[in-house]
Amino acid sequence: MKNLSIIVGSQMGSAEYVAEQIQEALVEHDIHATVHEHPVLSEIKDNAWLICTSTHGAGELPDNIQSFASDLAEVEQLTHLTYAVIGLGDSSYDQFNQAAKDLDQHLASKGAVKLVDRLEVDAQSEELPEDIALAWLPQLLAKL
Repeated sequence: MKNLSIIVGSQMGSAEYVAEQIQEALVEHDIHATVHEHPVLSEIKDNAWLICTSTHGAGELPDNIQSFASDLAEVEQLTHLTYAVIGLGDSSYDQFNQAAKDLDQHLASKGAVKLVDRLEVDAQSEELPEDIALAWLPQLLAKL
């Protein structure tokens, strides 16, 4: 069984719900996923991460993931890490999915290996965010 940490950045709960749906789907593929709703870098032991975050305010990270991101900034390299990112945002804002973009760029700059292209979910879409993420999931599964 493979292990994956799902790191959640959520202000209003949408990213948490998407993460929980992904977690349930992964069980069917023999992947054990732990959802970290209040992520603490020192407590995350898996070498494969899925970051699932919304963007808050003018492109900022949600409150619950800010200390995680600060701790991450102090790490020199993450070459042992593989990752993927799901961003939830609203394209009517100038900083659409900026938090997801920033985390993606930061992980790559530290040497982490991106498994698949970032998924950017738009609140303007008529589809539910979790349905969009579940449709994207086979791309990630192919790389895990």
